[in-house]
Amino acid sequence: MIDRILSIFIKKYASKWLVLLFDIIIVIFTYFISFCIYYNFKLDFNLTTIVSQLPIVVMVSLISFLLVGSHKGVVRYTGIKDVINIIIGANILATSLFLITLFLRKIEITNILEFSGSIIYIHLLLNFLFLVGTKFLIKLTYQQLIKNDQIIKHVFIFGAGSAGMITYNAIINDVKTNIHVLGFIDDNSRKIGKKINLLSVYSLNQISPKLIKKLAADEVIISAQNIESNRLLEVSTYLLNLNLKVKIVPPIQNWINGDLSLGQIKDVNIEDLLGRTPINITNSTLTKEYENKTVLISGAAGSIGSEIVKNLIGYRNIKLILLDIAESPLYSLQQDLKLSGEGKFVAVIADIKDFKRLENIFQEYKPDIVFHAAAYKHVPLMEQNPYEAVHVNVCGTKNMANLSVANDVNKFVLISTDKAVNPTNVMGATKRIAELFVNCLKEKSNTKFVTTRFGNVLGSNGSVIPLFKKQIEKGGPLTVTHKEITRYFMTIREASQLVLEAATMGKGGEIFVFDMGESVKIMDLAKNMITLSGFHFPNEIDIEVIGLRPGEKIYEELLANGENTVKTYHNKIMIAKTKAFNIKKIESDISALCSMITKQSNVDIVCKMKKLVPEYISQNSTFEVLDDINNN
Repeated sequence: MIDRILSIFIKKYASKWLVLLFDIIIVIFTYFISFCIYYNFKLDFNLTTIVSQLPIVVMVSLISFLLVGSHKGVVRYTGIKDVINIIIGANILATSLFLITLFLRKIEITNILEFSGSIIYIHLLLNFLFLVGTKFLIKLTYQQLIKNDQIIKHVFIFGAGSAGMITYNAIINDVKTNIHVLGFIDDNSRKIGKKINLLSVYSLNQISPKLIKKLAADEVIISAQNIESNRLLEVSTYLLNLNLKVKIVPPIQNWINGDLSLGQIKDVNIEDLLGRTPINITNSTLTKEYENKTVLISGAAGSIGSEIVKNLIGYRNIKLILLDIAESPLYSLQQDLKLSGEGKFVAVIADIKDFKRLENIFQEYKPDIVFHAAAYKHVPLMEQNPYEAVHVNVCGTKNMANLSVANDVNKFVLISTDKAVNPTNVMGATKRIAELFVNCLKEKSNTKFVTTRFGNVLGSNGSVIPLFKKQIEKGGPLTVTHKEITRYFMTIREASQLVLEAATMGKGGEIFVFDMGESVKIMDLAKNMITLSGFHFPNEIDIEVIGLRPGEKIYEELLANGENTVKTYHNKIMIAKTKAFNIKKIESDISALCSMITKQSNVDIVCKMKKLVPEYISQNSTFEVLDDINNN
């Protein structure tokens, strides 16, 4: 009840003029106290002097506070900027009184209007103390009254740097929060053991069950902005194993108007732990590359394709041709773009296997740039369906690439995968063949063919994380194919940025590979997802090892045997230097493969693929017998 009354009073009646009046009263009070201090509280000074000087003090303080606007701040949100304004105002007041005294002496008028320098100094210091102190006292009183009926949550802040202080200030300045900060956690040995705002700074290994029990800690807010993903994963795992809830501060670029609010601090999730330090691409030529262009995106409704669309749609005078065979996802993308009201686009239902249909589309829209993201990508399914894998991933790519040449497309960007490197499955082999084919065309036309190669994309259709989420919802167990299996991960946003950057920097013939950071052990990923979902492994949800699926690798690679990399101007993007190959023979063999698939069995198709890609060695697959025959 008290907090409601106080809140209503502050909101309705504590206008800036009331605050200004309150500050003037404090100035009058401190001026009287200044005389008391100067005369050692004997009270034998001339009251007439005070009474005569007070109108000037009031007038000058009024002007000073109006100049700096110290009265405009909301008292219950008093912060460092308000304190600075008060200090400036008090200094203007003191300086003005000094100048008045010097002026009176200059014109040789010495009377009771002449201010004592000692009293001015004492008055200045008292103004600092009382003007700032009273505002913080009101702020703290208000906060305590508001929080009085709330259950307090005790938290640590991970990161004792500038982001940690911003997080701390966001907490203490939110009068409705129920959070009590216990201290900071940091990796910097120079900060550990010291205090910030009277709060201790701990190392991570000092956060023990004993300390948690002693301080009744509930959660940790990770505020560090530049923390590497593997360190973030390590820190979160350590804290979660201590039964602490873990939250994370979003990247600075996501703060509202540059300010952090408590509502933006969210529970840490698996995407935060696997999404590495964000790539910041600052290529000034991107605008020139895409403005006033017609861009065709195949597989536009897929995970990568749709993100590329969303990144491109804002460019001036750009026209997007959204090509996909999947009707419902393409319709959803179309509606999203219509609701946003951005850009010019056309949604086209088409099959990349249908050359004639594609030919009509190219001739009608005449694209300047093609992003080819359409592909079959699920390893176990493609292992059972080599015909479809070749038909779409190889022949479909061949159609798109040849039509790009025929229609003078400026750039063709192939979206490939790390599974194309030393492939062990049909899907990976088809993507490697697609890479080879576009490289065959690089010197045959004006079209610049560029390939991008990266690992698993977080949140994409069919990735392991959505599968784990569904299994957790059903109470488990989570299924992992091998205890030691690892994968590289990247966010959809990062993947799309890489593709756009590759199209810009590519001169033709390059395979761009991405610094994916450290690979992630899927067993650890599963354990973390169980913990993040509020369950305990293995008591509540267990993990079952089910064995490798057909064609599945334990470890993925980004470079093939005999490949190395060349740096680009971006430290996360490199160019793979591939081995030379016989262009005429490869092109002829690929054309033969596409011509024969309708007449051949799966074994014959895969056999032809293995001749095209000698490094293609099947694993855990019925096609391993072909490798045995070749070896013998």
